Amino acid sequence: MPADLAADTAMRVDPAVPGRYHVMLPDHWDFLMPSGGVVMTCALRAAAAELGDPALRFASATTIFCTPIKNGPLVADVVVLRRGGSAAQVRVALRDGSGEPGLELLATFMRERKGPDVLGVAFPRVRSLADALPADGGSRNNPLVRLRFHQQLEYKIAEGEQFWPPEETAGPARYARWVRYRTPQHDAAGRLDRLALMPLIDMMPPALHRAIGPGSYRFHAPSLDLTTYVIDDTTREWLLVAVTARRAKAGWAISDTDVWDDEGRYLAHGAQAMFLRGVAGEPPVVDASER
Repeated sequence: MPADLAADTAMRVDPAVPGRYHVMLPDHWDFLMPSGGVVMTCALRAAAAELGDPALRFASATTIFCTPIKNGPLVADVVVLRRGGSAAQVRVALRDGSGEPGLELLATFMRERKGPDVLGVAFPRVRSLADALPADGGSRNNPLVRLRFHQQLEYKIAEGEQFWPPEETAGPARYARWVRYRTPQHDAAGRLDRLALMPLIDMMPPALHRAIGPGSYRFHAPSLDLTTYVIDDTTREWLLVAVTARRAKAGWAISDTDVWDDEGRYLAHGAQAMFLRGVAGEPPVVDASER
């Protein structure tokens, strides 16, 4: 049975320490270690619990990943920095059982207000959900098959090719996939849970993989930081996550993501810095800007 993100990231208040929350994070959401987006969701659950006001909707957050966080018992300490009539801002420090600093998060929660409704970007030219490529190939080279995190989601490839076959070719520094949770994630009003977007946004390395293409070079890309903005809601389950790798140099890289639903509604944006840890081969020099 697939895991339930809401259940796995639910926070329990510590009655003895004001502003402190606990969660037992299972290994369902691991890559090599827990997804940074999932750990960020844990921190945001603590922030929302501390605010205790459902009318304050999650709007934005920036997370610094200080040290790798292991699954198991996590502790979050929340400080409300500002609580105004329209917005509240909080800081969360989250750590695992090692006691080392894990992540630091700053988040803004907002009430809906009257204002303009402007769409400034077009839906990307990608394969429709009906025409997207399957992503469930059985090869052991396919990380969507062998990693626990990916087993909780369904995917279809909207832009790019299947990147695990031997005949893989290099392409532009873009990658897009349709994705949905195997266990749907809804809030109390039946909308997609905004805090469930963080794990989907925190999947940017495939765009860099596509730009580099086949060869001997292999790398891991743990997050240094992740910033997310959520601007609209949906009741749809299938989402398009479209990633662009902007630049990689000197052992780190930057990418960004746009998230849409399958009716063309723009939901969220993310930006990330990644540490590139080489595990095989020599780092290549690639110009994918004209592809």
